[in-house]
Amino acid sequence: MAVDWTSALDRALAHAPFLARALERRPELAELLAQGDGEAALRAAKRVREGSAASALRDERLGLALVLAIGDLAGAFDLDKVMRELSTFADRALDRALNTAMNSRVPDAEPSGMIGLALGKHGAGELNYSSDIDPILLYDPEKLPRRERDEPGEAAQRYAREVVRLLSDVTSEGYVFRVDLRLRPASEVSPLAIPLNAAITHYESSALAWERAAFIRARACAGDIAAGEEFLDHIRPFVWRRSLDFGAIDEVRRLTHRIRDQHSGPSVPEPGYNLKLGRGGIREIEFFAQTHQLIHGGRDPSLRSRGTRAALDALAATGRIGEEDARALGESYDGLRTIEHRLQMVGDKQTHSLPAGDALDNVAQLHGLADGAALVKHVQDLARPVAERFDALLDEDRISVPASAPHVLAGDAAEGDVPAELVDRIAGWTDGKYQALRSTAALGAFEAIRPDLIASISGSPDPDAAVVRWEGLISRLPSAINLFRLLEARPGLFALLADCLTLAPPLADELARRPNLLDALIDRTALDLPGSVNDIVARMGRRERGDDYETRLDRLRVVTSETRFALGVQLIETAHDPLDIAAGLSRTAEAALQVAVDAAESEFALKHGRIAGSELVVVGLGRLGGGALTHASDLDIIYLFTGTHEGESDGERPLGATLYFNRLAQRVTAALSVPTAQGALYEVDTRLRPQGNQGPLAVSVESFARYQREDAWTWEHMALTRARVLVGSDAARQQVGDVVTSILRGERAGDALRDDALKMRTEMAAHKQARGSLDAKLLRGGLVDIEFLVHLLQLRHREALTPHLDEAISQLIETGRLPGTIAEAHSLMTRLLVGTRLLAPDLEKPKSAAAALLARQSGCEDYDELIQRLHEARRDVAAAWRNIYGETLEIDE
Repeated sequence: MAVDWTSALDRALAHAPFLARALERRPELAELLAQGDGEAALRAAKRVREGSAASALRDERLGLALVLAIGDLAGAFDLDKVMRELSTFADRALDRALNTAMNSRVPDAEPSGMIGLALGKHGAGELNYSSDIDPILLYDPEKLPRRERDEPGEAAQRYAREVVRLLSDVTSEGYVFRVDLRLRPASEVSPLAIPLNAAITHYESSALAWERAAFIRARACAGDIAAGEEFLDHIRPFVWRRSLDFGAIDEVRRLTHRIRDQHSGPSVPEPGYNLKLGRGGIREIEFFAQTHQLIHGGRDPSLRSRGTRAALDALAATGRIGEEDARALGESYDGLRTIEHRLQMVGDKQTHSLPAGDALDNVAQLHGLADGAALVKHVQDLARPVAERFDALLDEDRISVPASAPHVLAGDAAEGDVPAELVDRIAGWTDGKYQALRSTAALGAFEAIRPDLIASISGSPDPDAAVVRWEGLISRLPSAINLFRLLEARPGLFALLADCLTLAPPLADELARRPNLLDALIDRTALDLPGSVNDIVARMGRRERGDDYETRLDRLRVVTSETRFALGVQLIETAHDPLDIAAGLSRTAEAALQVAVDAAESEFALKHGRIAGSELVVVGLGRLGGGALTHASDLDIIYLFTGTHEGESDGERPLGATLYFNRLAQRVTAALSVPTAQGALYEVDTRLRPQGNQGPLAVSVESFARYQREDAWTWEHMALTRARVLVGSDAARQQVGDVVTSILRGERAGDALRDDALKMRTEMAAHKQARGSLDAKLLRGGLVDIEFLVHLLQLRHREALTPHLDEAISQLIETGRLPGTIAEAHSLMTRLLVGTRLLAPDLEKPKSAAAALLARQSGCEDYDELIQRLHEARRDVAAAWRNIYGETLEIDE
């Protein structure tokens, strides 16, 4: 739209009495606007005038309202600029009012100890022309400026009353802002200003769900802003809860229902329709964004935007809502807010409803439309997409699960098919034996889900196992309320939970220890593979102000655990190929290592500094190096450091290079493997380092290269074929990569290499025998034997030197070193290895449902075909072994 200052001024004079009067009162601004110099007019409106604070603020308010309105009507100022300017003025006004109130009692007092928090549209930077402001006023009794005889509480209330009077009183010059302090804790009984400690206690113990929603947009805006931000940091866990509180989310949802039910105006746009509270109105857009923020923002700080459009965009960027939903809601928000401003420009009244008759035509013409009918049609077009999406939000109670999943959804079992003994057994859970089911609230939450729970257990693949697992889960919970509320809000989770409890014992055990892992399944992305290593690092490594080392490690552990658990669910739901699950698990571990190293280095440097020209490098070996972990995999790693042994750190307590990097490596290992309240993540195995357990934990790259060239055994070089640098700068990765490549490309005597490999495999077979009929790794002709085939050929021919075993196999097949059957054998056995770690951890045939799932994951019709194909694959490996090693593998028939 072209900028047209003349039309804007004409429409203001003809259709907005408030603006017409303002143009008369502020002729200097009218002249600048007539010249089309909106920015100069804006600067002039903000110019501080002499006189009392009350008079100066009213003067500035009138000037801003005039300039912003004309700039808006002219198309020179967009909605965001208008709202931002009004909001920053509110910041200045509240801050000046606080200072004026305190200085009236204590001249020249600094504004320490008194805090103004902005909430609602003010906090979001989205004030409209006639908005109230809804601050919360807090004070620190120890820092509050006051006269010697004043009690802190008495002084704070005096200041609060003066702030309200100074801003809200209507004088001949108008008013500044209507001030509403009812968002403060327990507003019906509490003083106008709240002591900091009392506010903290309230939000940590007795605050209501709507208060959480209110604080999504809170910020410190006036007075002692640093203390205000510190307060908001302190109560951040109250607002942004990592573990979902579905009771609170239900309360927010009930509040939205209540708003609709109690709104008495027209439900569709027509005269009397409320742009803010009506169906499809502004409040529904705000609540749509805030409900999703409450659900997901605890685990994803990128969703904690205060602004409505910014929140919608962030939700779309992370896949929590669709991009089209974000676009449609955002455009409707801008459109409805613009019409809301037009309503308020007319008479400077806090109105949100479309008027009737001539008044409606007047607003339409102020906006530039022909008449009221055109305005109503425009608002209908804006409200319709909002109402549709908000209706869907209120009805949303299920997550999607793949159609191929093996489970029986809750409710699929007919009531008459449920065994009476199962019903009686579940009823017995409420007899007081479980602590989690002793409170009235817990019993009420349990009754709400009992029918679906019974149907879910009865229809599960193994009802007996399911009920036992459920009892184990409940017996370990201090309270089951949140779990039951979550299942009530998301009935689709019953199916996934049933599969976890009956098909995958390791997942069931993990859930029993940490039921909040179910939180990871409510997103629409729950069954998506994790992104790249960098994507996962960004989720694990997000830092917020005030985070300490332990907080960073807790976030690392939470995200890692949730991602691994989600990958386990994806496996048993057959959402992805087990090979893709293995790659996802590997990316997750690699990201965890990077974040753990970064956190440990930062913390270590606080005391010991850093060593110039040196850095810690982490090399992955085995399945980690090859990028294909299972849920039971250890992390096989080697710690190296660049630079020389002579280096010394530059911190308060300097350390020599070897001691420095060994202690740092110990911290990294502890970050990943030491159990905490958030659990342990991995077993870290560093035995493949030079000299094994007898050697130092971290050695220099130079020492590592010398050891590999002069002292390493053949089996160590075979292990090195899977080496991959996981943590280190580009230069360090190149340096270590060059060392590894030079070692692997070294000359070797073929017979000695073969003899060493055979000796090692024989010793390994004697000490590490297969644990069951499904041990795809250790059965003769299994994965270990495939690895020995590949590594021998890699070292003998100095080719296919990639740490990814599937790629190495493909290259060796292309050069004729291996038969094509080995690729198929490796894929089948790897899929089986990944699956058995969850579905058959004892490596024997599991119960029928899990056995059928194992077969399906491996591309087989049934379990018998899986066993047959496994045997054929092992025979193919034995044939290759005979051809390459010249010996016969004993394959059991």
